[in-house]
Amino acid sequence: MKKILFLTPTLPYPPVSGGVIKSNKLVEFLSTRYTLSVACFLKNEDPDFQDEFLKQITLHAFHAETLNVPRNIKNLIISNLQGIPLNLYRNKSASFDKKIRQIIHDYDIVFCDHYVMFQYIPKDFKGKIILHQHNCEYLIWLRYANIEKSIFKKLALYNQAMRIRQYETAICRAADRILAAPNDTEELVKIGAQRKKFLETYHLGDDHLLQLDSIPFEETQPILLYIGTLSWEANIDGLLWFYEQIWPLVCRQHPEIQWHIAGKHPDPRLQEMAQQDPRITLAGFVEDLEPYFRQSRVFITPLRFGSGIKVKVVNALYRGIPCVTTSIGTEGLKVNDGEEIFCKDDPQEYADAIHELLTQKEKWTTMQAKARAVAQQYYTWDYVLENVVKAIEE
Repeated sequence: MKKILFLTPTLPYPPVSGGVIKSNKLVEFLSTRYTLSVACFLKNEDPDFQDEFLKQITLHAFHAETLNVPRNIKNLIISNLQGIPLNLYRNKSASFDKKIRQIIHDYDIVFCDHYVMFQYIPKDFKGKIILHQHNCEYLIWLRYANIEKSIFKKLALYNQAMRIRQYETAICRAADRILAAPNDTEELVKIGAQRKKFLETYHLGDDHLLQLDSIPFEETQPILLYIGTLSWEANIDGLLWFYEQIWPLVCRQHPEIQWHIAGKHPDPRLQEMAQQDPRITLAGFVEDLEPYFRQSRVFITPLRFGSGIKVKVVNALYRGIPCVTTSIGTEGLKVNDGEEIFCKDDPQEYADAIHELLTQKEKWTTMQAKARAVAQQYYTWDYVLENVVKAIEE
């Protein structure tokens, strides 16, 4: 039985956000088929969940180290002096590196789950290296730079994007196989990665939602629902953009509208936003989302930058909550504007799409059916895990 070392930047549990959902599913699957060891950092609340994770997964070995390096100006300067991207510096540990070097040669395969962990694979490792690109990372920072108004912040973001691009090009060349979403594959090939190394993968959510009965239009209320990690800058930016540009247009037509936002660690800017309008509810982390799904008429995912498949959008497709998002939100998905989903980058068009779903039962019901059908056809875990096995067994 092949021995696999799974390198990941955080504890892959609990599965409550896009990247962790994917990592958790991979660890769960690989542990049933191979001799699997996991090496990761413990960040934020991770130590509280370590024992629960280990009870649920059978591992050959588990190596963990506490690491919490904030994203701030000081660490940005240090990372620049070292000539590496900030995210690499924030996941850099000499003691962790020493431990991995002591054990890595005992394994047939290293499964590098996220680009920041590639720094722990020594050049003399003789086994197979599988790189899991959660996103085309440099593209996220480049898009962020493009919408930033401050010239100084724009330059800093652009500098990070170029450093990450150089690093992603290098690790894609060093890896034997690369798992990435189709849109990320195209972007990585543009910067020098070999297309033949790639196998298609997706960030998916809870596909068991497909087994639940469809929600009737009559049971919903004029409520907008957003679910996501509220400390991630792409999500924060999108929500603030929606609040400033689109929310007033929606409220003008629907004074009774409510907006529920579920997610961990809301940024202070989002807390201030919610305090300014009693129609906005910051629900925090929600363990059981079904009551929120059942009462909400429209799911929104306003994103202005990002990369990869958006799990929050896929979950909306699973549950059949008609979704209004942007071109960034639909990237890599086999969906069409006005059919399975609404894709609008213009604020007025975004508000008009919400109005249509709030008021037109027939359109709402048709979109619900099409959304669940495309999710059933293309976005289940069985399909994704087949290519994981292929990457390992070839």
